[in-house]
Amino acid sequence: MGFGVDKSKETLTMQEILTVITYLVVWLICKKVVGIQSGLVTLVVSLGAAVSVYVIFAVKWHEDRKRDK
Repeated sequence: MGFGVDKSKETLTMQEILTVITYLVVWLICKKVVGIQSGLVTLVVSLGAAVSVYVIFAVKWHEDRKRDK
């Protein structure tokens, strides 16, 4: 990026932001679109989606980092 920001820190910050956004979007979809009334089910589905995005992003970052070495 050129602003003195370490690329790995930038990637991790983006990963965390995408995780939070995924959680919120999936939670809203469960509540408003699908109409799931159970808070526990909504929580489990939302957290599952957020963790999945986090893990997928971490694996991609690890592969890119390994390839660069």
